[in-house]
Parts: sequence; structure tokens; C-alpha cells
Amino acid sequence: MTRRIYDLGTPDRFVAGTVGSPGNRTFILQATKGWAVVSVVLEKIQVQVLAERLAGLLAEAARRGGDVPGQPPASARDTAPLAEPLIEAFRVGTLMIAWNPAAGEVVVEARAQVGSEEDEAAAAELGDEDPSGPDLVRVRLDPAAALAFAERSLEVVAAGRPPCPLCGQPLDPRGHVCPRRNGYVH
Repeated sequence: MTRRIYDLGTPDRFVAGTVGSPGNRTFILQATKGWAVVSVVLEKIQVQVLAERLAGLLAEAARRGGDVPGQPPASARDTAPLAEPLIEAFRVGTLMIAWNPAAGEVVVEARAQVGSEEDEAAAAELGDEDPSGPDLVRVRLDPAAALAFAERSLEVVAAGRPPCPLCGQPLDPRGHVCPRRNGYVH
């Protein structure tokens, strides 16, 4: 199959969202530019780590003199639902972020899952011109849009099931067997 590269430049919209109810959610990263809508599926922890690392990257860029706002402006915040139709382009294996100081922007790449960790590492080294590389989505975000993305993403992650006050594991609405209360998990 031919490799697909979705390089959307500066997208009109870049958000993380979910489909499904807490405890049974599918996490989606979605980029739109004009009529193009690209949606990829990823794990909850990938969304959380991406948001945290983006915030850290922007804090470091600001510390080094980059033009990074402390908070995203209200106009950069996006609370709208994911765009439809939700057609999965691929499942994300590797996420990469970088700061481009010359342009004052963040570059985010999501690459398709290719197999083992060794395969993922090898695929991450392939250039765009290599036809055997994994599918990928690439966007460039100004600092305000990147901060807004990180803020929304952390809210999406936190909107799941509340944690058990004793063990910290997510509470299941159908019942929760707490290892701290019972001493072991059944």
C-alpha cells in the first residue's frame, strides 16, 4: 500500500476529542484544513503525554526567549465537537513534536502504528520521500494554538471516569473492586 502523508501546514483546526461514554471512549486526534478532515485514533495516555509535552516545550521556548503567551487567548480555545464524518485514517503509533524557532511554531507529527517498538523506532527515522514509511499527519501550530490544544486535550482526558479515592484506579459504573479495600484484585 502506498504511504499517505497528510501535511496540513497550519490547520484551521487541530483538536483531540472522544467518541463513546467514559470507560469505553475512543480517543481521536483531528486536523482540518478547508474541506480536508483527517482523524486518527490514539490511546488516552498518548493524548495526555502529547498535551503535557507540548506545554513543557512551550514553557522551555518561552524561557529561551520565544514569543509564547502564558495562556491561550479566548479566541484560540475550541470547545466544539469533532467534525464529521469520523473516518479513521490510521491508528497512531508514534507522536513527535518539535519547536521551530525560525518560524516560532510547533510541529506535531502523528505516525501510524507499524508493529514492535523496534519497528516504530526505525520507521520514525524514515524521511517523507521513503515510500515504505508509515502514514503520517503533520501540522504546524502557533504557540497560542498549541497551548489551546494542550488545554483542551487535558480536559478531554480528565473528563473520563472519576478515580477511586482509595486506589486511584478509574471507577467503573458497573462496580469497582478496589484492591486497597479488599487486599487483592479478583
